[in-house]
Amino acid sequence: MKKLVLLFSAAALVLGSIAFITKSIPGSPLHIAKVVGAVQDQQIASVDDNTGDWLTYGRNYGEERFSPLGQITKDNVNQLGLAWSLNLGTKRGIEGTPLVVDGIMFLSGPWSVVYAIDTRKGKILWTYDPQVPKGFGEKACCDVVNRGLAMYKGNIFVGTLDGRLVSINASTGKKKWEVQSVSHDRSYTITGAPRVMDGKVIIGNSGAEYGVRGYVTAYDAMTGKKIWRFFTVPGNPANGFEHPEMKEAAKTWNGEWWKYGGGGTAWDAFAYDPKLKLIYVGTGNGSPWNREIRSPGGGDNLYLSSILAIHAETGKLKWHYQTTPGDSWDFTAVQQIILTQLEIKGKKREVLMQAPKNGFFYVLDRNTGELLSAEPYVYVNWASKVDLKTGRPVENPNARYVTSNEQIYPSVFGGHNWQAMAFNPKTNLVYIPARERSSSHGNQQDFVYDKDYWSTGNKSNPANPTNKDSYVVKSLGKLIAWDPVLNKEVWHKTEKTGWNSGVLTTSELVFQGNAEGDFNALDARTGKVLWTKNLGTGIVAPPITYLVDGVQYVTIAVGWGGVVGLSNRSTEQINPGTVYTFAIGKNVAMPVYEKEPKKEYLTLPVEISDEQVAKGASLFGKYCGPCHNLNAGNPGGTIPNLTYSHPDIMGAFHQIVRDGIFLPKGMPKFGGRLNDTDISNIKGYILATAKKNRENK
Repeated sequence: MKKLVLLFSAAALVLGSIAFITKSIPGSPLHIAKVVGAVQDQQIASVDDNTGDWLTYGRNYGEERFSPLGQITKDNVNQLGLAWSLNLGTKRGIEGTPLVVDGIMFLSGPWSVVYAIDTRKGKILWTYDPQVPKGFGEKACCDVVNRGLAMYKGNIFVGTLDGRLVSINASTGKKKWEVQSVSHDRSYTITGAPRVMDGKVIIGNSGAEYGVRGYVTAYDAMTGKKIWRFFTVPGNPANGFEHPEMKEAAKTWNGEWWKYGGGGTAWDAFAYDPKLKLIYVGTGNGSPWNREIRSPGGGDNLYLSSILAIHAETGKLKWHYQTTPGDSWDFTAVQQIILTQLEIKGKKREVLMQAPKNGFFYVLDRNTGELLSAEPYVYVNWASKVDLKTGRPVENPNARYVTSNEQIYPSVFGGHNWQAMAFNPKTNLVYIPARERSSSHGNQQDFVYDKDYWSTGNKSNPANPTNKDSYVVKSLGKLIAWDPVLNKEVWHKTEKTGWNSGVLTTSELVFQGNAEGDFNALDARTGKVLWTKNLGTGIVAPPITYLVDGVQYVTIAVGWGGVVGLSNRSTEQINPGTVYTFAIGKNVAMPVYEKEPKKEYLTLPVEISDEQVAKGASLFGKYCGPCHNLNAGNPGGTIPNLTYSHPDIMGAFHQIVRDGIFLPKGMPKFGGRLNDTDISNIKGYILATAKKNRENK
């Protein structure tokens, strides 16, 4: 009996030692379970007391993207060097913000794939692939991207492109539960990051260009049970209204808007005030864009392009503010919402700030929704100002392009888009990745709604006159330092293009990447560039900073893509998606990627008539144009310019387009929608364009 007791004691001692050793190894499943398991409501709410981690999409509930870490300063940032890099082997856009807790990083990539990374070693611990059907690439307006994850009580949450919300065990990478959060009767997708607030996972959806109805859903973080759903636009009144807010909203719509979906998708902006227990949600554009088609006779069309304050417990609306009533320009208000405290006119105010697409920077009281200020941060010509008494924009004549074609500033890409801005409480400045650009709008007369394709309704009308803005603004990108109290720009840095990365700010610095692949650190007060590292490929995702074993690191995930990156580039080549991590005094060699072969225009003969080429051009615009461009001198982005194709591609063109042999890459299968003659005409149009571009070199 004594021997048995001794054997059990020895076994227990050995097992205990193994468990202790395993727990003490950073990156082990037990270590991950412990550190991610500790990420709960209180830890997220008090993240500024635990400055070493980056626990949520915007770092804190207020989405400030400010880190108080101070090892990297403006005096030593020039000593920043590569600590490690990690090739993810992907070839599509990376827009994700990594999360980090005690050196364990979680990152989402193309096709909603999730990576767990040991930052101490720069190695992947596990990968979770939700197996998104590749046909959903066709339903995504703006690439097969994913902007981020949520972390809570040992779980990692991801929204997938095909509309699922998935809970993953952070230690093992195994799925715990999933729910189908959207319907597949229309082209719904999810590209945005979920957030965990008050024990609930909050998720919206995308797809307004295709004609969907927006809504926000709260699920129990531990079980996946739906708690509440807030629709952002009303459905068919004949079917009744899901909640009282929809009955009131329907009074601001006309016609049969529900046939077009309505829009209002909440695909990016979420913030949370745990004291007020209010969730702030930004909503998107109308579907279609043109209100004359969507809601003939006018109307504000609530709750399009709005900021909503929703009670976390009940899903009921407390207040709303509409940035663009009756939106007709794709002026979404889904851009990042930042919560902070500002001293305005000698009084401290708990505020909400947003720089939506429409070009005005808004400051609101986040308890009441009172508008405190709204000034243009880029050139704006659709409205002269925002009336602070009424809260409404004062629209300029013809801005709605009903009887004329109009050049409107900002463009449909917005003065600011999804690329994250940041607020620095030390400088009291907001850093906005912005752009100066216009778009042409017209009241399309031949509009036919098709739920499977872009349906915007703003195509130029040849029967109407065209008005150009007399004040010519060069198309470019900007990083703007904006004073939200004085309502003015303090400094800006100009970029060659408008498709650059989101930003991170620390007490003294601002970090941002650009389309040329430059990763820059700037003086937060002056905008002077203090450090630059070229990473070889255009950068769109925002950087983060964190502490591991007493050392401050800066990480940025690089993978060119997004709506602009699909068909354009500003670098010689596009490298695989790569995670780059920097620290002071490090000097690891940069990864070396194989050079892309030089691309040449196709020289195959055009074997169809001019009339058939014209038919091919029309079909290309509908079926191919959203992803492929045929512009001279631009070999394309993550999706190639087909005039530079290898002849073998043209040889297999029918098999690719009709039969879908490239479907595993995300290239749709068009058999059943395009017949062989259609496909031949599209091919002929590509070859004719290649010939024209070649001759005009």
